[in-house]
Amino acid sequence: MRAGTRIGVDVGKVRVGVARSDQHGMIATPVETVQRADNSVQRIVDLAASCGAMEFIVGLPIALSGRDTASTGDAREFAQLLADNSSLPVRLVDERMTTMSANSALRASGRTAKNSRSVVDQVAAVIILQHALDFEHSAARPPGELVEPTLGS
Repeated sequence: MRAGTRIGVDVGKVRVGVARSDQHGMIATPVETVQRADNSVQRIVDLAASCGAMEFIVGLPIALSGRDTASTGDAREFAQLLADNSSLPVRLVDERMTTMSANSALRASGRTAKNSRSVVDQVAAVIILQHALDFEHSAARPPGELVEPTLGS
């Protein structure tokens, strides 16, 4: 297992959930929800810099059938922007069912849909990142697919 803090990212149309791991890559915790805007990529790059992160883990929402969706393309574009605006590696990992799992966990904790809205993206980012950490522990290799920066970035 590689040592170092990772940043987990759940890309949504309106909000982006952000989580981080501990330095040992054992546990993921929520950081914040970033409103989707022109400066959202830079905000996430700044969050990564503030904790000395080694890489980004971005959730890739694939349909249960395994096919891409409109959200898949959006997540790929966001991951590319992170790769182009940061010197850190960016990895895309399958995030099927994470938002549903996050909503379910929040309901189980007694939160309503209305008061969960502000944190559901963070919880989804935690789930994405924790799955990636667990994969790396068991497989002894980095998770997902590496996003190469665009030439000239």
